[in-house]
Amino acid sequence: MEFPILETDRLLLREIKAEDAQNLFINFSNPEVMKYYGSERMDDIEEARGLIHSFHIGLKEGKAIRWGIQLKNNNSLIGTVGFHAISPKNRRAEIGYELNQVYWGKGLAKEAILKVVEHGFEEMELKRIGAVVFLENKSSNELLLKLGFRKEGILRDYMIQNGLSYDTNVYALLAQK
Repeated sequence: MEFPILETDRLLLREIKAEDAQNLFINFSNPEVMKYYGSERMDDIEEARGLIHSFHIGLKEGKAIRWGIQLKNNNSLIGTVGFHAISPKNRRAEIGYELNQVYWGKGLAKEAILKVVEHGFEEMELKRIGAVVFLENKSSNELLLKLGFRKEGILRDYMIQNGLSYDTNVYALLAQK
């Protein structure tokens, strides 16, 4: 299967490659980016290489697809966005994303998520796209609501990060019938 390249006005959403390891490491080692991510910060670039490998395995197994986010005028990866927990039988997936802190507040995450959601509904024929977000992650909670996701409830002690349990909001966006 050829990896689907997606474009928006400002962004190219493309396959994540080995040469993206450094930029991936920059994001996944940043305490602010990882604050509400649900996993520990990376300590070395080998972890970034391992993550890229896991993205490829997830795609090969049909369980996940993760795009690299890059500005059209720059080849550098500035974040990632994609689906995990893909269930073809139930036609659902969960979306996840992160963006380099330098690019926060510019509408780029919104632009990338909208394009990936469109691809999920139109090309992957998903019926439901879910999202799980730390209660404390104000900007991500607000963004999902702006994008039309509906809050369905709270999952108590759902994520453990740095040894602490966190409650999360669960959201979903359903395909238009």
